[in-house]
Amino acid sequence: MDNKKYLLGQYEKSMPNTCTWEEKLLLCKELGFDWLEMSVDETDDKLARLDWNDSEVDSLRNLMTKTGVPIYTMCLSGHRKYPLGSLDDETIKKSLDIMEKAVNLASRLGIRIIQLAGYDVYYSKGNDETKKRFVKNLALATEMASKKGVLLGFETMETSFMDTVEKSMEYVNLINSPYLHVYPDMGNLTNASLLYNCDVIEDIKKGEGHLIAAHLKETIPGHYREIEFGTGHTDFINVIQCCKELGVRMFVGEFWYVGQDNWEQDCINANKFLREKLDRVFND
Repeated sequence: MDNKKYLLGQYEKSMPNTCTWEEKLLLCKELGFDWLEMSVDETDDKLARLDWNDSEVDSLRNLMTKTGVPIYTMCLSGHRKYPLGSLDDETIKKSLDIMEKAVNLASRLGIRIIQLAGYDVYYSKGNDETKKRFVKNLALATEMASKKGVLLGFETMETSFMDTVEKSMEYVNLINSPYLHVYPDMGNLTNASLLYNCDVIEDIKKGEGHLIAAHLKETIPGHYREIEFGTGHTDFINVIQCCKELGVRMFVGEFWYVGQDNWEQDCINANKFLREKLDRVFND
């Protein structure tokens, strides 16, 4: 029986794109992470993964077996460019195509959870119509996932459309499917708590029964990315404690490679920082 009390995944974007899959998986293992979270963002090279043939899928599956490092989760942010709530029908078509292919790839690779970006639209202004379209296409996306047994979880974002667990739950309840839940970003929630003068912990609790994993990320007021762990205001101990009480056992350290020479050391530091917080909570 596996005696680990929690699992900590590594965000793929914490490593350079030039690394091969084998290098990424081996490094993930070397650093002591439990799995790698695959990124499918809006760039052409990441979206191209959705069109992998059987040979390419088999190659990655074999590497996971060889290295002993699974890919349990996928961060699907490609919908930022092709959003589910777009007013353009061609964009909607592309959006649903991305969703279907992402679900199929997840199924083929053994990925359990796809983290969905909580945007109706991103590069344009939302309105009642974009929200309506988002709901309609979210229902279709959830149906796709249900056919493959893949869970979808909303990431709480940096825009007002879905920057809290409470807002995410509006759509979870609306769709009312066992395949749609919340996969929140603790750093984004921390910033949202300042915007709305609300309590992070109370917001997290509103997802009770629907939190399937959590991103652990550092933020500072008004800034959502590339903040070094330990230099921001995310209260890791208390958010992890709350997640633990609500049954969450899968966490991902979200941080980025942005061209720095010492990126491997950054990965080591992130692992050490997050493990220390997680161990304190789970061994208490």
